[in-house]
Amino acid sequence: MRRSLERTLEVAKKELKQLFRDRRMIAFMFGAPVLQMLLLGYAVSTDVRNTRLFVVDHDRTPASRALVDAFTASGRFAVSGFSERASDIRNELDHGRAVVALVIPTRFERDLRRGDASIQMLFDGTNSNQATVAKSYAERIALQFGVAQAASVLRPPVELRDRAWFNPSLESINYNVPAVTGIIVYFVGLLLTALAVVREREIGTLEQLMVSPLQAGELIAGKSLPVAAICLFDVVVATLVAVFWFDVPFRGSPWHLAAASFVYLLSGLGIGLLISTVSRTQQEAFMGTILVFVPSILLSGFMFPIASMPRFFQVVTLA
Repeated sequence: MRRSLERTLEVAKKELKQLFRDRRMIAFMFGAPVLQMLLLGYAVSTDVRNTRLFVVDHDRTPASRALVDAFTASGRFAVSGFSERASDIRNELDHGRAVVALVIPTRFERDLRRGDASIQMLFDGTNSNQATVAKSYAERIALQFGVAQAASVLRPPVELRDRAWFNPSLESINYNVPAVTGIIVYFVGLLLTALAVVREREIGTLEQLMVSPLQAGELIAGKSLPVAAICLFDVVVATLVAVFWFDVPFRGSPWHLAAASFVYLLSGLGIGLLISTVSRTQQEAFMGTILVFVPSILLSGFMFPIASMPRFFQVVTLA
């Protein structure tokens, strides 16, 4: 057992020296994850703020003005223009000067006091994600406004208040940044291990390893441990960037995060080693990594809910 551990550590030392010998590989292992974290952290965001809102107010009463103030006070919408003609909405939406149009009908204030008020909202659907999120915000603001107005007239016997326990502010960055961390670390582990064995074959040293006293498990462990250590270091760096740069709150034990990260990395390391053993050149291993990485992300639930996928792809995802 001791000799086996010594041989494994020697392979790990050799692998570390080989990785750190190339400066471009050092930049990829430590610089690229931070850069990708910053870029994707800002790019992968579903938050909608200061959405251009065009208002057509046919009522022009304190109640209608209060409704517009409720939309702008949330910070989600910013009024881009007012009009008294509904025909102006088409021009505003078609030319991109507004994303959302709010139409307040006549006698809105009177109907609001009777508890039977309604408004019309039109959304520019060219950006479906922005329109969907803006629609969700608009429905929430209108509902809260209606409940508040009804409560001022007649206090309801039951008051309904909803609260999000996880991510109470509903900031998309708190969801996306940890997910981006997992994607980056998975890709680093997948690529480094995919190049591990095939590099030995390409430079002609694999035959030397095969005739050495090394066992297959010792070679696999020696190739995997340095990559696992590098990936865990990247997890620490990415977590620090998420907490101190993006202000993502950290809840729970860091030891639990480390343990879960290690188990998570095993999948990437295993698939990477499989790619490395069946590839003949490093270029072929790199293309195999991309071939595996892209479907892994698409089927992981990061972009699309797994529950909405066809049954066959749900089984493939779990596998």
